[in-house]
Amino acid sequence: MLAASLRPGPSLAAFPGTAQRSPVPFLPFPARLHHRPVLLSATAEGTGAPAGQGDASAAPLDEVRLPQFAADWESARACKDQGRIFSLPVLRANSGGLIVRFNSLQGFVPNPLLSPAHWCKDPKRPIQDVTKDLVGTSISVKVAEVNEEEKKLVFSEKDASWSTYSSRIKIGDIYDGIVGSVFHYGAFVHLRFPDGLYHLTGLVHISEVSWDLVQDVKDFLNEGDAVKVIVVNIDMTKSRIALSIRQLEEDPLLETLDKVIPLVSCLIQYLDS
Repeated sequence: MLAASLRPGPSLAAFPGTAQRSPVPFLPFPARLHHRPVLLSATAEGTGAPAGQGDASAAPLDEVRLPQFAADWESARACKDQGRIFSLPVLRANSGGLIVRFNSLQGFVPNPLLSPAHWCKDPKRPIQDVTKDLVGTSISVKVAEVNEEEKKLVFSEKDASWSTYSSRIKIGDIYDGIVGSVFHYGAFVHLRFPDGLYHLTGLVHISEVSWDLVQDVKDFLNEGDAVKVIVVNIDMTKSRIALSIRQLEEDPLLETLDKVIPLVSCLIQYLDS
């Protein structure tokens, strides 16, 4: 009994076909084209995340379509160099701005680069609510930044407005305006054009707010205020407009002198008589 239990088991050769079975050959995995998938959407400016983040439709690119994307990136660079203005459809909006389509690519229009015409329709509404209304429409833009490596494609509606309307203003023009952002150094005012829309924005420096001493601009101006301004300078190179509120008001010092000088003249005549 013990001897039987110590008897060696049958060899593998005893099983039919086992000895003839060859080892399974090693099949290497195909090399990846990319370390990480390339996404169609461009990076959203100011958010550090892809413009299509959270969208289930953002899928890795098909290799067959790569030449089209390369051609569209080249087209975007050419549009920037040429300063072209064109219309793009708005796909969706997020807290930072608008997602637009440029051929096969998606780009981003940050809120600060939108035309003031949208916000000025209802200054009390948050800009995020205003941009939601633009989904499904088209806006005129220029290319502001192209970075294919970082998948960043940024457009500016404000730059397009400047190219279209800056030639229509001149020093000495008077505009109705709406106060936008207010800072310690001055206030930005959106200018109302004859078509009723606010296409351009200028700066009222703190020194041009009032003839009175201005220590805090917010003591005189607040966001959404309606004001009348005069154009005092235009810098076409830097796309800047300098405005003044106080130059449309009478200098109180001159008004005082107008009252004092006649009295002094009368006094001199009296003393001479």
